[in-house]
Amino acid sequence: MVAAKRFLKKAVQTSHSETLQVINVDKNAAYPPAVDNLKEEGILSKDCELRQVKHLNNIIEQDHRFIKRIVKPGLGFGSFHSAGRTLMGYEILNMVRKGQIEGIKIGNINGQVEFIENLFQIGV
Repeated sequence: MVAAKRFLKKAVQTSHSETLQVINVDKNAAYPPAVDNLKEEGILSKDCELRQVKHLNNIIEQDHRFIKRIVKPGLGFGSFHSAGRTLMGYEILNMVRKGQIEGIKIGNINGQVEFIENLFQIGV
């Protein structure tokens, strides 16, 4: 329960999060007491609803499946810092591929190549 509480507290207190109305988690038994404690401490609103549904996070898990597949061959990261930067690069390239960058549509290979060339000033 301590780890679940620490995780939820960290997630709630990030600068980009707003007042939560609903928290979707898996069926881990540690979440309900952790959420109750955070409500008692005033970190979470008393109205915040905890929904424990096994498959609600599948979309998020599927999004990271791509990263898991790429990372396995490169597990020899020299340091935590280099691992973080490498994973960040993988995530950004995946976002470009999925059309999540403004002005680049899914499947627009030429637009993706042009974006990367401009980003890294390749061929200028």
